[in-house]
Amino acid sequence: MRVRNLPWAKDYLPTQPSYVAKPNEYKGRWKEILQVDTLHLEIGSGKGDYWLAMSEQYPNEGWIGLERNTSIAALALKKAEGSFQKNRLFICQDAKDLNEWFEKGELDVIHLNFSDPWPKKRNTKRRLTYRTFLEVYRNLLSDHGKVIMKTDNTQLFEFSLLEFQECRFHLEEVYLDFRKEDHPEDAISEYELKFMKQDHPIYRGIWRK
Repeated sequence: MRVRNLPWAKDYLPTQPSYVAKPNEYKGRWKEILQVDTLHLEIGSGKGDYWLAMSEQYPNEGWIGLERNTSIAALALKKAEGSFQKNRLFICQDAKDLNEWFEKGELDVIHLNFSDPWPKKRNTKRRLTYRTFLEVYRNLLSDHGKVIMKTDNTQLFEFSLLEFQECRFHLEEVYLDFRKEDHPEDAISEYELKFMKQDHPIYRGIWRK
């Protein structure tokens, strides 16, 4: 996702009530702060469509968006202006530091929506479903926690199926054309809608810890 640098983004983020500048200070207290029993983390929230829609659809559950690009994060929070909800927060940092922000077992669901496929072999370790990331997820997920992944990229999905298996996750559900049928329980982002209009299949998997 390429977005030109927005000069106002860096100063804008701290002005928004959902923005968390120092997520390490929330470690172990996310559910208490959001006043929820179930905690979701979306890694790579992009412009925030999914994060916003799901937090509104499930107001009794906590939703944390994570996006490392400052300009894109600013666009996501811009969409949330005027509709503040206490069940959602947003982090603008890199996912490599997840262990610094969450306690062991603190997360219930991790969402990976249309992650960068990093198609070149030399970049394999940068994929969010590479085994080093999966071991971090395993540590941070609750006993019955799960990872939900959606992608339009066939190669990334095939790669991910094997990586999850190697890391001892249990494949609970798999779809090779998720949007072939209606799924009102799962929000559709602007990015996903683009592929649906092109009749491109959406791959989806759910893995239990």
